[in-house]
Amino acid sequence: MAAYLSHVSCSATFTSSASKNSFSPSPLSPSSIKVPTFSPLTVKPFSSMFTPHAAHAITLTAHATSTPSSIPSDTSSTTTFHGLCYVIGDNIDTDQIIPAEYLTLVPSNPDEYEKLGSYALVGLPSSYATRFIEPNETKTKYSIVIGGANFGCGSSREHAPVALGAAGVKAVVAESYARIFFRNSVATGEVYPLESDVRICEECTTGDVLTIELGKSRLINHTTGKEYKLKPIGDAGPVIEAGGIFAYARKTGMIPSQS
Repeated sequence: MAAYLSHVSCSATFTSSASKNSFSPSPLSPSSIKVPTFSPLTVKPFSSMFTPHAAHAITLTAHATSTPSSIPSDTSSTTTFHGLCYVIGDNIDTDQIIPAEYLTLVPSNPDEYEKLGSYALVGLPSSYATRFIEPNETKTKYSIVIGGANFGCGSSREHAPVALGAAGVKAVVAESYARIFFRNSVATGEVYPLESDVRICEECTTGDVLTIELGKSRLINHTTGKEYKLKPIGDAGPVIEAGGIFAYARKTGMIPSQS
């Protein structure tokens, strides 16, 4: 009880002391309050705030290299491939073309580019008795690959067409392609992805001697004596011939050439 009375006494003392030191402001009279005055707002017409400047005018001039006549067409191409063919079947995916374990190789490095080619088609099943690349070799003797439907399906890795090109392949002829493989082939400029209306993979045998004439969209099998009509490569031809999309852009003046 003594402690409680002591606490109440201290609180009362504090309150009394604070009340003595409190400040009471003097009341403000209306005449002491000054209200700011504003002049009427003048609004200028919107058109007077902006004056056209001559430097803002833009003149577009067509570049000579952008005209259709200056871009080469594959219809007059004299590119011809001649060599042995390697025949594979349908649904050859990118894991079979170049397994994922070799994707650490950098194609821009010449040594690694060559090594990448030595692993091309190493992922094919054992049912393919003939090896695409002989042991201890980095290049293939088969410069033309004949495939079936949906060639290059699977992942979007650019290493697939690059590996074939690094191995020495010039063209692939298939019944159809996975769209991403076709696009990567054109973008990298490594191989020509050519299409046929018939299943050439069922009429050719690994080791047959072939000739591909791009200008005539024709494939000749010298071993069997048969000829086949290919679908025109179209606008993709000049891009591949130039060495890929960036090389083609530099060649046609779309981007500056490398100094």
